[in-house]
Amino acid sequence: MSRNKKHSFEFKLRCVKTVLAGKDSMSGVARQQGIDHSLVKRWCRSYERWGLEALRPKVGKRVFSAEFKLAVLNVMQQQHLSLAEACLRFHLSSEGLILTWQKRFKSKGAAGLQPQKKGRPTMQPNENQADKSKGKRPVEPLTREEELLRENEYLRAEVAYLKKLQALVQLDKKRK
Repeated sequence: MSRNKKHSFEFKLRCVKTVLAGKDSMSGVARQQGIDHSLVKRWCRSYERWGLEALRPKVGKRVFSAEFKLAVLNVMQQQHLSLAEACLRFHLSSEGLILTWQKRFKSKGAAGLQPQKKGRPTMQPNENQADKSKGKRPVEPLTREEELLRENEYLRAEVAYLKKLQALVQLDKKRK
């Protein structure tokens, strides 16, 4: 059985209709289609509770408020709901969501349930970076002496490069 496979709305509906019509069991449909029986069971329960909308693919990511997450955890505790029952009642896509909320609530309290930004944080430019982005030329023009020193440095680098290149060419000739 493959993991993370997206099933079409029509496929889910066909499986659910087969089970609800009594033509086959949940396990039978799952075996026939090569999927896990718990998936068929979830689709059937969701369909019975929420109708066709439960089987439609979700568009975009849902962001849950801290109040909603806390309400889900409180209802689960007060009414002794299982993860599957809570997902069904609150129209959640995965039991893993609730497990994550429980872990964060245990470790950080209600503050751990606040929505968090995903991905890498944006960089805040500091003064040094701002100077680099403006360009490498200083505001003041170079003096004649500084210009000559730069030119001298450049020429020394060029001579060193040419010597190295000549040494490599001679080495190549010796090998042949």
